[in-house]
Amino acid sequence: MKQWINRTFRWYYKRRYKQIQYTHHHGIAVQEAWLRYLTKKAASTQWGIPHKLSAVRDYADFQQSMPIHEYDDLKPYIQRMMHGEKSVLWPGQVRWFAKSSGTTSDKSKFIPISSEHLKTCHIRGTWDTMTAVYHNRPDARQFELKSMLMGGSVEHFSPFPETIFGDVSAIMIKHMPQVARPFFIPDFETALLADWEKKLELLAQAGSREPNVVMIGGVPTWTIVLFKRILEISGKSNMLEVWPNFQVYIHGGVSFKPYRPQFEAFFPSSGVDYLEIYNASEGYFAVQDDLRTQDMLLLLDNGIFYEFLPMEEWGKANPEAITLADVELGRNYALVISTNGGLWRYVPGDTIQFTSVRPYKIKITGRIKQFINAFGEEVMIDNTDQALALTCETMPAKIMDYTVAPVYMDGTHKGGHQWLIEFKQKPDNLDAFSRLLDENLQRINSDYEAKRFKNIALTNLNITPLPEGSFAHWLKSKGKLGGQNKVPRLSNDRKYVDEILHFLQKSSF
Repeated sequence: MKQWINRTFRWYYKRRYKQIQYTHHHGIAVQEAWLRYLTKKAASTQWGIPHKLSAVRDYADFQQSMPIHEYDDLKPYIQRMMHGEKSVLWPGQVRWFAKSSGTTSDKSKFIPISSEHLKTCHIRGTWDTMTAVYHNRPDARQFELKSMLMGGSVEHFSPFPETIFGDVSAIMIKHMPQVARPFFIPDFETALLADWEKKLELLAQAGSREPNVVMIGGVPTWTIVLFKRILEISGKSNMLEVWPNFQVYIHGGVSFKPYRPQFEAFFPSSGVDYLEIYNASEGYFAVQDDLRTQDMLLLLDNGIFYEFLPMEEWGKANPEAITLADVELGRNYALVISTNGGLWRYVPGDTIQFTSVRPYKIKITGRIKQFINAFGEEVMIDNTDQALALTCETMPAKIMDYTVAPVYMDGTHKGGHQWLIEFKQKPDNLDAFSRLLDENLQRINSDYEAKRFKNIALTNLNITPLPEGSFAHWLKSKGKLGGQNKVPRLSNDRKYVDEILHFLQKSSF
């Protein structure tokens, strides 16, 4: 019976793959259609009337109707929606909100997820992810065996209990179609627990007892913690001894490059695949559709109209964006989105590069506010991830997490970069590791290389190794423990680095 169900899903995914291909052959027209739909649908809302969305006929009109926004611009409208007010940013009442804390900022963002947005973007994105799995693996058994959930939690908004907010992963679990539920572990009560430490232990217990897990998804750092605990419970030496049928790990949120060697040790087999997705609180944007490449297919028919801010526009008072029709390969863009959840010309904060325009494929390069340019070096997260992965491969080492900040010139000392790294396996020679990491970063980033020339502006980077568990305990101290919370990779100031070092000085964990 289960084999028949799996074959049925495989047939569906073949059809869906053809639809996705058609969309990308007509990508610009599809995006123009979404712009017309979004502006027409929201024309009579409290946002649409003053912004004259009913008069928008094309992209030029849309640009004139409103500027580009950050969260604080939309926050008053979102707060009214959370208190039950209808037809504010999107028609009708929006009951679900994704609580976003992509960095450790004390300010949480609440992203509206209308019923339409949930269906056409987030849920469709999960189906498109499975389409990619089945397209790449003729032997896929996701709807024959079991997959493991690593979700967040949800809670009711106390001033207006009809409003529910939480991690986008938890909202998607709450709305999982009934047809898919029998193929997942653990039970949904466990998957939605708010206590992250308790949930990890229960996940490990369930995972150690279920031999037929074929797929799991999650942020690499927390997945590593889970796998280590499963191996402790089971007494096995690697995860394939626990899950002999395992096929696919789905990851997103942070770069997988520094973690891949550890996962290949957990799953010592060429038969295990690693598939990247771009599923943010604001939308399900992209999925890796070809496991032979390291980029992702931008999802164009998902309730979102995309714009792109060139790097030279970042930080301007009135930045000018471009559409899909004008993007160029290899340039850094900040993503700008308008959605059928009620976000309008909104900047989520992620930066991307296009690797292809036939079809439209991207890679994530970092965050607008996560970079280092204290000395004109223009270092992005993609640079540090690549350099670290190359260094760990050459000088065997494994990391759990890291963050980087500038070391400022003080009149007697030159500037530089300080790396806080939590190693799972330390290199034999930390000084040699630091030098090689610096050399690799210079090879990857010519601006950094120029500033490092003969130590004129910058000295060799400095690594401060942290005790195991440092980042997790720091996140816990901030009430940010959980799969949706991430350590900021880069910062153009020393806020996070100094805060972490101060925490470790005072802590005795």
